[in-house]
Amino acid sequence: MKKELLAKKVYETAHITGTFTLRSGQISNEYFDKYLFEADPSLLSEIAEHMKLLIPAASQVLAGLETGGIPVATVLSQKTGIPTAFVRKKAKEYGTCKLAEGADIENKTLCVIEDVVTTGGQIIESVRELRSRGAIVENVLCVILRNTDAYQIMQSAGLTLTPLFTMKKENGVSRLE
Repeated sequence: MKKELLAKKVYETAHITGTFTLRSGQISNEYFDKYLFEADPSLLSEIAEHMKLLIPAASQVLAGLETGGIPVATVLSQKTGIPTAFVRKKAKEYGTCKLAEGADIENKTLCVIEDVVTTGGQIIESVRELRSRGAIVENVLCVILRNTDAYQIMQSAGLTLTPLFTMKKENGVSRLE
C-alpha cells in the first residue's frame, strides 16, 4: 500500500474528536487512539512494512515502550528478524524486577519504538533508564508525530526522532503526511 493511502487509513481509523488531556498535560480537541490502528492486524502490518525501512542499520534490538510501542515493535521484529525488548514505564517490583523484558539490552544498540509522540517526555524518561542499564540508545521511531517541537526535545536528550507520519493542520483541519 502506498504511504499516502496508509496515512488516510490510519487517520480514518484512529482520529477522534472531543476534549482530551494528553500525557504532556496539553489539552487537545483531537486525539489519535493508537489502540484502534494497533488492533487492526492488516493496518498494523502495513504500518510495520513502511516503518521497517526507517530502522537504522546498526539497530540490534527494537525497544517497544509500554504500552503502545509494544505491538508496533513486535510486528517490526517479525518483519525484520531484529529481537525485541518490551520496556516498562518503571521496573517491576517483583519477579525479575526488570525494566526491559525479552531481548537483552546491555551493550546493545537499541532503536526505541513508540506509537504517538507529542513532546516525548516518557521516551526521554525510558531512554534514561535504558541507558543506565547499559543500553546504547540514539534513535526513536514513531508511527505518528503530533508536535514537531518533539524533534528539538529529543535532540536535547541525544536522540534522533523519525516519524512515519507527521500530523499537519491547515485551516483547522488536520491530516497525516
